[in-house]
Amino acid sequence: MIWLIFTQHTYNPISVKGTEFLKFYLILLLGFYTSVMISKSLKKTSSKTTLYFMIFILILGIVKLIKGLMIEKPVGYLVMILMIEGIVILCQPGLKSNIKHKEIQPKKRLS
Repeated sequence: MIWLIFTQHTYNPISVKGTEFLKFYLILLLGFYTSVMISKSLKKTSSKTTLYFMIFILILGIVKLIKGLMIEKPVGYLVMILMIEGIVILCQPGLKSNIKHKEIQPKKRLS
C-alpha cells in the first residue's frame, strides 16, 4: 500500500491502470507470500486470517480482471497470475479445528 500511495497518489488499487496495477499486485503477492513462508519456517501455524487475506487478494485480482474485460483491455498476464494464485490457495492444507472428536466404540453384544 505504501508503494501505491507514494507512486500513484491513491488509496484505491482498482483505479490504477495497466502495468502499474500488475506491479502493485505482484508486490502485494510477493510480500504476502514471503511473510507466510517466513512464518511457516518459524513453525507457526496458519490462521484463518491468512486464508482470508489470500481470498481478499484473489478477489481484488478478479475485480480488476472483470473491469479490464469490460473495457476490452488485454488481461493475459493477470489471468495467468490469478490461475497460479488459485492453485496455491487450493493446495493449502485445511485449517485445523480445535474441536476434539470422540471416537465411538462399538458396543459389545452379549451372547
